[in-house]
Amino acid sequence: MPHSQYNEATRVQMPAMVHLTRLGYRYFGKIYEDMAGVVYDPDTNILINEFCNKFDELNPEHSGEGLSVLRQIRQELDNDDIGESFYKRLHSVSPVKLIDFEHLEKNSFCFTGEFTCRRDEDEFRPDITLFINGLPLVFIEVKKPNNIGGMVAEAERMNRQRFPNKKFRRFINITQLMIFSNNMEYDAMGGIVPLQGVFYCTASKKYAPFNCFREENPLNHPVAPYHNDYPYLPIDPIVEKKILEEFNCQVIHTASEYQTNLNINTPTNRALTSMCSPKRLLFILKYAFAYYHKTREKEDGTIERIDQKHIMRYQQMFAALKVREKISQGVTSGVIWHTQGSGKTALSYHLNYVLTDYYASTKKVAKFYFIVDRLDLLKQAREEFEARGLIVKTANSRDELMNQFRENQSLEGNTGANEITVVNIQRFKEDNEKITLPPYATNLQRILIIDEAHRGYRPEGSFLMNLVNADRNAVKLALTGTPLLKEERESWRVFGTYIHTYYYDKSVQDGYTLKIIREDIETSYREKLEQIYHSLETLVQKKEIKKAQIIEHDNYIDELLRYVITDLNKFRTIRGDNSLGGMIICETSEQARKLFAHFDGIQMELNQDASNPSHLKAGLILYDSDDKEIRGQIIDDFKINNTIDILIVFNMLLTGFDAPRLKRLYFGRKLKDHNLLQAITRVNRPYGKDMRYGYIIDFADIKQNFEETNAAYLAELNKYNDPNEVGHGNEISIVTQVLEDRNALKNRIQEARQILFDYSLDNAEVFNTEISTIEDKQKLLDLRKALVEVRDCFNMIRTFGDKELIDSFSGYQIENIKDYISNVQLRIKSVNQREAIERGDEIAGMLNEAMQDIEFNFSKIGEEELRIVAGGEELQNKFQAVTRKFAENVDPEDPVFITLKEAYLERFKEHGFQPANIDEYNDYSRFFDEVLRKLEDIQTKNNALMRRYNHDAKFVRVHKRIREENARRQVERTKPIVSLYDESIVQALMKIKNSVDQKVYDRNDILKKDAYFEQTVMTEIKSQMDQMGMASSREDRTFIQGRITKQYLNQYNETYLVS
Repeated sequence: MPHSQYNEATRVQMPAMVHLTRLGYRYFGKIYEDMAGVVYDPDTNILINEFCNKFDELNPEHSGEGLSVLRQIRQELDNDDIGESFYKRLHSVSPVKLIDFEHLEKNSFCFTGEFTCRRDEDEFRPDITLFINGLPLVFIEVKKPNNIGGMVAEAERMNRQRFPNKKFRRFINITQLMIFSNNMEYDAMGGIVPLQGVFYCTASKKYAPFNCFREENPLNHPVAPYHNDYPYLPIDPIVEKKILEEFNCQVIHTASEYQTNLNINTPTNRALTSMCSPKRLLFILKYAFAYYHKTREKEDGTIERIDQKHIMRYQQMFAALKVREKISQGVTSGVIWHTQGSGKTALSYHLNYVLTDYYASTKKVAKFYFIVDRLDLLKQAREEFEARGLIVKTANSRDELMNQFRENQSLEGNTGANEITVVNIQRFKEDNEKITLPPYATNLQRILIIDEAHRGYRPEGSFLMNLVNADRNAVKLALTGTPLLKEERESWRVFGTYIHTYYYDKSVQDGYTLKIIREDIETSYREKLEQIYHSLETLVQKKEIKKAQIIEHDNYIDELLRYVITDLNKFRTIRGDNSLGGMIICETSEQARKLFAHFDGIQMELNQDASNPSHLKAGLILYDSDDKEIRGQIIDDFKINNTIDILIVFNMLLTGFDAPRLKRLYFGRKLKDHNLLQAITRVNRPYGKDMRYGYIIDFADIKQNFEETNAAYLAELNKYNDPNEVGHGNEISIVTQVLEDRNALKNRIQEARQILFDYSLDNAEVFNTEISTIEDKQKLLDLRKALVEVRDCFNMIRTFGDKELIDSFSGYQIENIKDYISNVQLRIKSVNQREAIERGDEIAGMLNEAMQDIEFNFSKIGEEELRIVAGGEELQNKFQAVTRKFAENVDPEDPVFITLKEAYLERFKEHGFQPANIDEYNDYSRFFDEVLRKLEDIQTKNNALMRRYNHDAKFVRVHKRIREENARRQVERTKPIVSLYDESIVQALMKIKNSVDQKVYDRNDILKKDAYFEQTVMTEIKSQMDQMGMASSREDRTFIQGRITKQYLNQYNETYLVS
């Protein structure tokens, strides 16, 4: 079947909306702007009657107050708080509730498409909007596969245009979940944010990360159990027809591509089932969001406030659901293995709310303890919990903790907010005293969340184990970022098996953690170190020298520092980012002390001959180097304040230390097992827009240990070898002569068909899905070459060949070949784009190196010029507005529009729009205003007609052609077509439209045969006009038929463009 510019509306949007009906959503109908104030509130897009009716049902004691609450919501949504005040209202159950989270059936779920969010002249129009009880809480944006820029372009649009625009504040604040899809599988380029797939985010003031979503499928079934077992409703053909008709997409109804995209397992439909099925969506709305508020001191001493809205990552959601499920089954302990950087502290925050509600449903109150084993981790956890709004209690002594433990109440404070107690178990780990508690309160449930469980604690003599044994009924959840080794797992037998896992490879693919590159030190430097090593060995006998004496020697220390300082400065220059930090892991604590002591002196030495002096500042972290307060300040200066550039450590900060700016880790000693993994992953946190790798500089030759311990985690980085796209063997055009040797031609066809054998060329949608999974560019180039070969051979044979050769193309839909070539080319561009992003790092580095010694001089040209530039943005905005209005016109054949466009283009060709002075600037401004006014007038008249024809632009254009013909006939004093009155024309055309639409809907293959379709249209015109008693000549019917046929065939060809 012919297929080409099968756009996002027909290819993704329509099947997605129909799929929503299978999930239990009701199609509300298309909403037009003239319904504002009656059907919906234009300030918030809340459905007025839907909201008020559900409000009365959920709050019978407040019946009739719905409109008053709506006005309050409208005011709240104007707050510059990312919707926090509204979310509290949405979450609340008292004094009124907007959603019944406990009783799914008491809520209404409906949807519409292309519902405009407008304030003043600014607007955007999500493809699909989901409503719960009339509240527009979710929107979905769709793009066709292999769209230019992928979903990265969509992220840029949200973060640069929509989120910062204050006029969109109400709509952003009320929308909780935003989903974006181009109906493709995630690309396999782990470590790089995928360009394609389905992503989700929530509201933001400036920037929101786009998250991947992967449905839980631990056994790797072909279809995830949740998708496979979901109780889908059958598609109602009446509702389906209404959706397609209201969006004027009747022609796709019988298309095989449309039927393919209705499959429950397409990427978009899977995501809708996962995130928007009513029960899941209520869980997300209730538990998946956190408002994050934090302040930090900047380098200049000013205080920066961070206000963000976070949404659960999918692995956190599935872990929370699994914990709740296991507890409901009687399981009270287990391990959550989520790799470093995947958000275990955030997971603990969400568990606080999920389990509080779970135990409330069983008439119990939950009391939470978050257990760490280092003071810096206590501080880090406390800050993270407080930033998300939890009330945090800490226990700094045994007595203080025991007093809390003996309290048979869940909350220590009186605010009513959720609480958690953070405990540094290190203070008590050697405490052997038995713990005794008062009789257990039957309505109290303690939950112990143990962080960094991989480090283990001695079962005997451990305060933690005594604590656990003192409350056998406590729920014990152990968090770890690395695999538990056998002996350690045995020491943690009390926690049982894994409850949920999220491995490093998935974290890299999802963009939550970075890939890691291990760098050997330069050969010349290794040789220099070896010379130092050998020269020191000659001073004493080999059996008497200790390794520490070598690596702590001044010569070794100084040479090591020369390399590290030079390397970190070079890395910053190449990356163009002086905030990037480093860490040196030392062989001994004495080596660390000496590196710190020599650091400033070596830096001064290097600066004597440097064109770009270094100003790095080092910090020393040893357990006995300073008191805890000073060490804490040094850590803050590195993590938060950016006033320390490189940390020098021995045993501390190798685990649990989370500083995203740390990107160069200098390994000065060997580590093993999970200690190695933990240390390596200190550099894997995302940081900055283009940072995709963390770097290990290996002085200690950790490669063997690394490979043995981390084989399942770190695969070799993907390397690109650019294939020759234009050289010999990859020519795009094959035909060089009219007709070649017959057998040679048959061989060419056979070879091309062999390459195409594995592709579904009988179904364009399936074919596009197949090529969307290909990452090998050479394979795509071969495929394109084969398709071009088939096309060119057929063209030759069709012109010069015979029946036997023509029959060799049986089974091919030759009319599709052009479209297949185009789609393969789009896929090649998508792969090229990813490669370009990778190469961008190298190019940016070369540029930064080249530019570092160049000075720039800026001078003022003239005050008039400056004044023009100051107003240039306004002129540019008007130019863009005019361009948009031209593009939005639905009738390019309108004579008034054509005249206006020709005059506009003529002026542009003659003068351009580059004002030389303020007079020209003002003249251009007035010109744009006049063109805008005329375009808006055309648009207003078109919109009026659009409403008459159910927003079907085809019949708007037919109506206007009849009107223009009647104007000509009026001058000639001849009889008009149908009538001179628009109402009569509308009446006639709507009858014809409904009849023809039904024919197309039932059999859209009639559009394949122009003559047959023309005859069908003519029959319907005569039949309908006879029924209405309208006299018409054959000339009139032919005129109408020609215009209607043209519109349907144009729409069909735009959707299925014939080559």
